[in-house]
Amino acid sequence: MKTKKATAVLATAIVLALSASACGGSDSKDNNSKGGGAGVDAGLTSVVNKSDKKGGTVTFEHSDVPDSLDPGNTYYGWVQNFSRLYGRTLTTFKPAAGKEGLEVVPDLAESLGEPSADAKTWTYKLRKGVKFDDGSPVTSKDVKYAIERSNFAPEALSHGPTYFKAYLEGGDKYKGPYKDKSPEGLKSIETPDDQTIIFKLNKPFADFDYLATFSQTAPVPQAKDKGAEYVKAISSSGPYKFESYNEGRSATLVRNPHWDKATDPIRPALADKITIKFKVNPTTVDQHLMSDNITVDAAGTGLQTKTQPKVLTKSTEKAKTDNSYAGATSYLALSTKVKPFDNADCRKAVHYAIDKASVQAALGGDTKGDVASTLLPPTVNGYQKFDLYQTEGNKGDEAKAKAALADCGQPDGFKTNLTARSDRPDEVQMATAIQASLKKVGIEAEIKQYPSGKYFGNFAGVPSYVHEHKLGMMMMAWGADWPTGFGFLDQIVNGSAIKPSGGNNLMELDDPKINKALSDGIAQTDDAARTKAWGEVDKLVMENASAVPLIYRKNLLYRPDSATNVTVTQAYLGMYDYLLIGSTT
Repeated sequence: MKTKKATAVLATAIVLALSASACGGSDSKDNNSKGGGAGVDAGLTSVVNKSDKKGGTVTFEHSDVPDSLDPGNTYYGWVQNFSRLYGRTLTTFKPAAGKEGLEVVPDLAESLGEPSADAKTWTYKLRKGVKFDDGSPVTSKDVKYAIERSNFAPEALSHGPTYFKAYLEGGDKYKGPYKDKSPEGLKSIETPDDQTIIFKLNKPFADFDYLATFSQTAPVPQAKDKGAEYVKAISSSGPYKFESYNEGRSATLVRNPHWDKATDPIRPALADKITIKFKVNPTTVDQHLMSDNITVDAAGTGLQTKTQPKVLTKSTEKAKTDNSYAGATSYLALSTKVKPFDNADCRKAVHYAIDKASVQAALGGDTKGDVASTLLPPTVNGYQKFDLYQTEGNKGDEAKAKAALADCGQPDGFKTNLTARSDRPDEVQMATAIQASLKKVGIEAEIKQYPSGKYFGNFAGVPSYVHEHKLGMMMMAWGADWPTGFGFLDQIVNGSAIKPSGGNNLMELDDPKINKALSDGIAQTDDAARTKAWGEVDKLVMENASAVPLIYRKNLLYRPDSATNVTVTQAYLGMYDYLLIGSTT
């Protein structure tokens, strides 16, 4: 399939980037023979501390709470990674090191999807013998129902992307399973037998195998579903099931006795138990990693700026780090519905005013990322290098900013609000640097902090809240849903992605030219034409000026000695692959 070819091209580009990173600073003193200290950046292209030993407990900690651990009600990248432990999707990314980790492989399905010639119909056959944790068989109807509840019931499940709703025939009119009581449900998802599922689309979608990796395709038995309360008793189709779940505090997973390795060739399922604790101070998470008291920082965004010097200045500690490209961009979203950002010239003033070099410094320098000029990061297929708002040394241009302010009728500047996530100190520091830059040209930004677990569901992702509280500027970090330009851009710039809550198009950008360019691009079955389209969409967004690219993100990840099978996956934002990790404890 042509999507395979696109993936291979992307994989090569990323491996080259990773290789360049791996060459920057490793020396023989840093390369140890075992454990977490296998060498600087060893996890970028290899599996560190390889083991097939079963047993032990893998422990995670996170600085806040998830949007949800319900596979059908989440959009955080780390949950997409983590949920593969208990929810199997139609396809997934191969748990492997380096470029192999970008390969889409069958998971719940026997093979990748079979598309029609026009890429408007996609058919999957499910593996036989897959069971839920109560011993009941997983069927195609369970996958169909999972998609219906996750995409079409925002009154109960507000998180997650809107691709299925936008691309399935009749998706714009279907009211979801909680309101529509007809037994057939959404007609454009057909289940002619228990092993077959067919998707009928309203327009071509060449990336559908990528979409099928999303946790929204993890099966849900309708009889067990309780809407938003389902998270308290999730039916597992993976190797682990929930032993306990304390909302906002912790969860414990143990082996699913009905999981059969014969039906699941990709999961090693080494640990006997997996625990995760929430609301742990991020610097405390770092300390626990370095003292080998936990296995993984669940957020996957790397060591905090304050912690980095303790690691980078000591060769034995530095040897336990992987400085991975996250395939993500930190940017400033400007709400097109909050004055004065409904005026493009006011938005351009912010572009010119921000000293991006100071924003990078606030993050701790280039260890945490490179200065950005586009939304698409260089490691995502479709990236084109350009800078429509170039300033000398990336330090901003006060004269151009003030000229733009005059053009938008605000020559003396204005007041606005700037949001950031309270449990992400690096993001707050970036916001503080932005605040200082804007003040020089008369823009006074008051920083409003909100917890990351509720950032999209209650605050920045809720248009009514944004308008009422005049949240003109919102800190945002975004990685690709899958590593192509469409997988990166669609949910943050397409008008169809605007939602009453839990949305990610924080700018409320609904530009007909951009919407059409996205639709036309994904309809291209030619790889080269489709790839070119994404760079053009990026330019259209930059011309609109509603998003200010700040940093192409990198993660300084840390692997403790007790962690086994540790490798970075670019498919999940440059964090470690949670399907592989085991522990010696």
